[in-house]
Amino acid sequence: MTIWIAIVAVGLVTFLLRASFIVFADPHRFPHLFRQALAFVPPSVLPAIVAPGLLVRGDTIDASFGNPRWIAGLVAIAVAARTRSTLATVLAGMAALWLLQWLMG
Repeated sequence: MTIWIAIVAVGLVTFLLRASFIVFADPHRFPHLFRQALAFVPPSVLPAIVAPGLLVRGDTIDASFGNPRWIAGLVAIAVAARTRSTLATVLAGMAALWLLQWLMG
């Protein structure tokens, strides 16, 4: 039971810290440079989350042509750059992954 209390307490503290920043902070009072820098946070965090899923296999980094995940990731990046559509990117990436997995066995 103490583990669940700790999990709920940590989650609550995290939520309150983030909510206080959103509720009490006036974004128009932030320095202009800070507001510009915030625009780069999502595009820099997403690759940090996705890259390990594409390149890490077991305990090692696998960037060989035997790893269909990173090749499908390259297809998704190309589609995203061309179409700027999230749905097209996800559909193309998943279709490429499934096709490559089927072809590679």
